[in-house]
Amino acid sequence: MRRVFISGIAGLLGSSLARHLGAEGVEVVGNDSLVGGYRDNVPAGARFLQVDCHDTEALAAAMGGCEVVFHCAALAHEGLSNFSPTLIAGSIVTATSSMVTAAIGARARRFVFCSSMARYGRQPPPFDERLATAPIDPYGISKVAAEEMVRCLCQLHGLEHVIVAPHNVFGVGQRYDDPYRNVLAIMVNRLLRGLPPIIHGDGSQRRAFTPIEDAVLPLSRAGFEPAAAGEVINIGPGPEHAVSVLEIARRAMAATGVALAPIFLEARPNEVHEAMSTADKARRLLGYQPRGDLDGELRRMTDWIRARGPRDFDYRMPIEIASPLVPRAWRDRLL
Repeated sequence: MRRVFISGIAGLLGSSLARHLGAEGVEVVGNDSLVGGYRDNVPAGARFLQVDCHDTEALAAAMGGCEVVFHCAALAHEGLSNFSPTLIAGSIVTATSSMVTAAIGARARRFVFCSSMARYGRQPPPFDERLATAPIDPYGISKVAAEEMVRCLCQLHGLEHVIVAPHNVFGVGQRYDDPYRNVLAIMVNRLLRGLPPIIHGDGSQRRAFTPIEDAVLPLSRAGFEPAAAGEVINIGPGPEHAVSVLEIARRAMAATGVALAPIFLEARPNEVHEAMSTADKARRLLGYQPRGDLDGELRRMTDWIRARGPRDFDYRMPIEIASPLVPRAWRDRLL
């Protein structure tokens, strides 16, 4: 039986990947600190370790016999990284170093690193994998640094590696009480509590959102497809699926059945206005077939949040730089 290790197994991406691979008969082991994930996301058949990604010794022991290591864990707080760079960089750069070190010690065959579309910065979309990296914030910089760490150590010590860049993934299992990330989940959580959505800027920012069901299959194949070794691969729908943040608010209202006029606040600093990528490489190498069912996944996520219970937002992440540029929604805890 094939055996894999998944970091961030209590998060949206990690838990969904674990569920998918488990259904295919793969033995799954994974870790999560539960800082950004929910314990009840972890599939019943997976072996779970509540340890941080910096615990190299515990990770190496748990990875024994694992053919592939999927590193899905990170504090995926791009906007917050401008004001808490040490926290975010530590969760990405040094944590990835620890994960790769453990994978090498456990003699894994392949390491799959989940990077981010933030690697491309403000370059004209759609982003193609051949573009040079040009991150504009500490989150993107950390992801690119972690990519280089993966390449260096895997090439030196004989592991195959794949770098995937899933973007704007959302769906059932996503943390919805985090005020710093997951715009769709934030809007749904607020609407279900009878509060209007908050939009930073004028809402014209455009994104292509990836329903979790579309992301899982190509991510799982990145662990085993021979042609993917050594590649960087975007996972997410193309520009034809892009929508504005204002349109997202309208769709969240339709999914929840709650119509409230959005509150507009100042734009967030260092925010890319348009972010979407090409999907041709993922189609070719990983059999990716984006359905673009944004509304269907949004309804499923809304039903899940409603059943689980909407929550107050948890401002557990520290603001390291108390700058006047800190968005008012965070500084004054307006969510």
